[in-house]
Amino acid sequence: MNNNPILVLTAPGDENIPFLAELRDAATIVVGDWASEFTNAALDAQIILNWSGSLALLRDVFLMSRGVGWVHSRSAGLEQVLFPELIESDVILTNGSGVFSPSLGEFALAAILYFAKDFRRMIRNQIAGVWEPFDVTMVSGQTLGIIGYGSIGSAVAARARALGMHVLGLRRRASRESAQDLYVDQFYGSDRRLEMISRCDYIVVTLPMTEQTRGFIADAEFATMKTNAVFINIGRGPTVDERAMIRALSDNRIRGAALDVFDQEPLPQGHPLYSMENVLLSPHCADHTPDWLDNAMRFFLAQLERFKRGDTLLNIADKAIGY
Repeated sequence: MNNNPILVLTAPGDENIPFLAELRDAATIVVGDWASEFTNAALDAQIILNWSGSLALLRDVFLMSRGVGWVHSRSAGLEQVLFPELIESDVILTNGSGVFSPSLGEFALAAILYFAKDFRRMIRNQIAGVWEPFDVTMVSGQTLGIIGYGSIGSAVAARARALGMHVLGLRRRASRESAQDLYVDQFYGSDRRLEMISRCDYIVVTLPMTEQTRGFIADAEFATMKTNAVFINIGRGPTVDERAMIRALSDNRIRGAALDVFDQEPLPQGHPLYSMENVLLSPHCADHTPDWLDNAMRFFLAQLERFKRGDTLLNIADKAIGY
């Protein structure tokens, strides 16, 4: 195994790869951010680790690596990993799904409490030196809907249930196995999303980015939400029609939104979301804990041990559907 190099793809200037010594102990590795740096090693490579490389770099290296049987993406999202040749191949693709879920679950919980307790008003009054008691909302007994229920959704649901919330989940298909989930009171298929959304006080979107999920939440979905509903997106920005969301927020048709992801990142200067009083904005860092990169590499090292033993890898993606 040590004679077959692992190709580690990075972005230009990215030197933040933890546990490189441990990885070198486990296998021969070649690290680079240009396809030409992998020309010789690609002939014998069995594994590609896309740490932070671009889609173009991954495709170039993949096409020159005829013996590769496994590609791993550090990220949970696969929109910057999938290309036709990989999709059509027999090569196994895995991702970092689940590695970052606990932190995202906590962010969703923080967003729920931010609006329920109106922390923005508290901070504004504190800065102004104003003593102004007001009513706050209990989240216990309220209903949370999770759109795209998977690893992140489960992390959100576990924390919401601890607060006494009712939890609804939406999956592409609401299977019989879904009914056995410990955290969710009821599952809906995607064809019943308006019905589910209409019941929710808080809606959390954890959808991956695919052609099927692009613009999944749009005018019809926002029109169905309660006027006191809070919308939270910790999945991918383009799964939501941003203009429809801004209209709903501007017209106060929903209470507010907490957003970690956006159509365009970084969010351009002067974007209307920056100045909205009913928006909590996070610059796509809700899962950036001090050890998030460490955890990503630990997961890959564990996967590598499974690969060496011939065990089934975790997080095998369905390349046809994109997650």
